[in-house]
Amino acid sequence: MKKIFIYQALLAAVFSISACSNHKTDTAGIGNQDTVPVKVMPLQVEDASHAIAASGQFTTNDETFLSFKNGGIINRILVKEGDAVHQGQLLAIVNQTEISAQVQQVNLAYQKAERDYSRASKLYKDSVATLEQMQNAKTALQVAKQQLDAVKFNQNYSEIRATSSGYVLKKLANDGQIVGPGTPVLQINGAKQNKWILKVGLSDAQWAALKIGDGATITTDALPNQTLSAKVSRKAEGIDPQSGTFGVELSLIDVKVQGLAAGLFGKATIIPTKTSSGYTIPYDALLDGGENEGYVFITNDNKTAQKVKVQLGAIQNDKINITGGLENAAGLIVSGSAYLTDGSKIKVLK
Repeated sequence: MKKIFIYQALLAAVFSISACSNHKTDTAGIGNQDTVPVKVMPLQVEDASHAIAASGQFTTNDETFLSFKNGGIINRILVKEGDAVHQGQLLAIVNQTEISAQVQQVNLAYQKAERDYSRASKLYKDSVATLEQMQNAKTALQVAKQQLDAVKFNQNYSEIRATSSGYVLKKLANDGQIVGPGTPVLQINGAKQNKWILKVGLSDAQWAALKIGDGATITTDALPNQTLSAKVSRKAEGIDPQSGTFGVELSLIDVKVQGLAAGLFGKATIIPTKTSSGYTIPYDALLDGGENEGYVFITNDNKTAQKVKVQLGAIQNDKINITGGLENAAGLIVSGSAYLTDGSKIKVLK
């Protein structure tokens, strides 16, 4: 029994020594792998113009809400949404009973003032009426004439006519409806004149990089086989409180484009003429990228890796522009970053 116990104890000691020996061997192997092989790219400041991608909706810059100058009952609206209209076309009529009565009253008053002035002038020539009486009659005639012009002007706006050739976008009232002065009845645009623009929203940095006249290309699903040329025609002077972006309008250069409609979605690529200084690095070299910043590994001695924070710019395919954070870096680690930590030993591969 004692021999069996002693034999088991010796066997356990042998296994223990063997395990310790294997542990030392593994530790030594790990120690040899502390130097991480990497590839390094030299860094140089570049002046580049980076394309800006944006999206928005097609519209025209002459969308107009049309209304009656005087309130009343709508007799008839002669168009519906989507109808094509030409400049000067009659679109809607309000009941003119009230305004016609006003015109007749003022016209009668004007005729009376005209008779009074004629009579006063004759009496003045015969020295029967005084100069003051004749002048008062003339003033009354002039006032009546102005009142007649005003009421006739109002009568002309008891109907709605198209201000430009385009399309009816919205019908905001119906026949028989009572509307007040200036209440919108129809919304039209000048699309037939091909004044199409694409309204897009940009960030503050993108907005600042653009200037009036910068070129752009636009695509839309409505015209799948066409690329439309455009230019920046307007930059908003303030932020849109609803979207939190700065508005930019892109005007189409080709005025003969067919197949567009208000509200269609379009994608634009804008090429700013203004260049910016920075570094262009492969997207794979970026670690923990966020909205405006991320991290990369750099090296200044080709022996040690350093993790630094960088500011991100425009993204182009598999590259990204770095606007800050690499000013004091000599080389960027572009391969092997996944195995690095700040201060890791590296070996630069040729």
